[in-house]
Amino acid sequence: MGDNNLKEITLSLMPKEASDHSFILKELKKKDKLIKSFKIIRKSIDARKKNVKVNLTLLTSHQEEITYQYPKKVYNPLNKNALQIVIVGAGPAGLFAGLKAIEKGIKPIVVERGKDVDSRRIDIADISRKGKIDPDSNYCFGEGGAGAFSDGKLFTRSKKRGSVKEVLEILHQFGASEEILISSHPHIGSDKLPGIIKNIRETIRECGGEVRFETKMEDVIIHKNKVTGIKTSDGEIIEGAVFLATGHSARDTLKRLRNNGVEMQPKGIAVGVRIEHPQTLIDKMQYHSSEGKGEYLPPAEYSFVDQVDGRGVYSFCMCPGGVIVPAVSEKDQIVVNGMSASMRSGKWANSGYVVELHPGDIKGFDDEGPFEMLKLQEFLERKFSQESDGKLNAPAQRINDFIKNKVSESLPPTSYAPGIHSSDFNSLFPNEISERLKSGFLQIGKKCPDFISEEGVMIGLESRTSSPVRIPRNSDSLSHTSIEDLYPVGEGAGYAGGIISSALDGMNCVEAYFTKINKHA
Repeated sequence: MGDNNLKEITLSLMPKEASDHSFILKELKKKDKLIKSFKIIRKSIDARKKNVKVNLTLLTSHQEEITYQYPKKVYNPLNKNALQIVIVGAGPAGLFAGLKAIEKGIKPIVVERGKDVDSRRIDIADISRKGKIDPDSNYCFGEGGAGAFSDGKLFTRSKKRGSVKEVLEILHQFGASEEILISSHPHIGSDKLPGIIKNIRETIRECGGEVRFETKMEDVIIHKNKVTGIKTSDGEIIEGAVFLATGHSARDTLKRLRNNGVEMQPKGIAVGVRIEHPQTLIDKMQYHSSEGKGEYLPPAEYSFVDQVDGRGVYSFCMCPGGVIVPAVSEKDQIVVNGMSASMRSGKWANSGYVVELHPGDIKGFDDEGPFEMLKLQEFLERKFSQESDGKLNAPAQRINDFIKNKVSESLPPTSYAPGIHSSDFNSLFPNEISERLKSGFLQIGKKCPDFISEEGVMIGLESRTSSPVRIPRNSDSLSHTSIEDLYPVGEGAGYAGGIISSALDGMNCVEAYFTKINKHA
């Protein structure tokens, strides 16, 4: 950058001060009077005490302007004779696997059972407006996967999988705001993420790869314990090593894979509810102020983690200023999720609040083999649907009434478009879930009494937190333990839990395949 005086300096400021360029520069000059310019490169909010602070890391310079460019990947056109792979699923794992393949000179053919992201918007709107559910195009299936319309949260604790920074920089390259590279809890927003997804898709196509929509994998073709390609539902054979990036809700695909001899195992999941409050209540609670967030702070977030009887009970996928949506993928299901737009300016805050479950925790599903937890998910989703007479109007209960084993006589307004009705979650959930939820809420209430107020409502069912199945793979080659050239990838295969970790896993699996073919070259 041509400036030998670049230096990082950290400041902890009041929110108003942190928004004032002149004030920041004045504070920096107290540390080095020669500083003439700065750039914020990291930002976080410390709301642990009443006086909320904004922590800034700034790149400073003695020159009048800092010219700072983030790294950009170069995706070159593929050789016409490039080796071909098949990627099943166009969620973050599949799309980032496709980008990595292009980077390595490999031709990706991405097959997606659902529709492109724009057509998908129409089908998603029809779920709430008309109760019409397309089993291949909904909140779970379609271009962008389950994350495309679920806020676009990019925070992850999966630091050992690879470079989180690299994924964020790629997303920025394809259109995400620079803010995702600065914020400690980055997010894109479900209004912005579809445009980024389209840019990735078009880059894959422009370089010579393929992205095919409404193309469903019928079978994986296996010959002598080696995958040679897939067969689609219209009978087409597509050859190449296969990367299974199907997402956490592709139950029909999992069942076909098992019938085809692909080994899999039951995996722990988490089940619970969405909890919703007015965003103003959360702002007051988290910022310790009767005025709420004020002019200079963003809508507040929260995170609660406790242990109850040996199992984690925790908030999950918190959406400030967001809405609760019907995340069903078939009829006769009640499944909810949360999403928020980039500005997070809605009236409500929502979050999943779930209980960790291991295989064997809930009796009656033990004989289902690798599908033990999948069958539990299906059972609960049907039970909630039956309680709603097969409609998408979701069961709901005030948190304080749930703790008291009391059916709510009234319910507060909600963001959930299909509507809610009063129900008894103590009867809908097995005791192993309901009692742990109560204990978790009581622990939150000790720290944050307002959280358990009349304004807090539970809406269910939150059941798609992760895949209920793991497809085993070798720890070094990342390929299936007994089938060569089959790569279980991302959240659906049981190896990720969100946009960033899924993207990293997709990239890692293609990298592992590239290493393998070069060894044998």
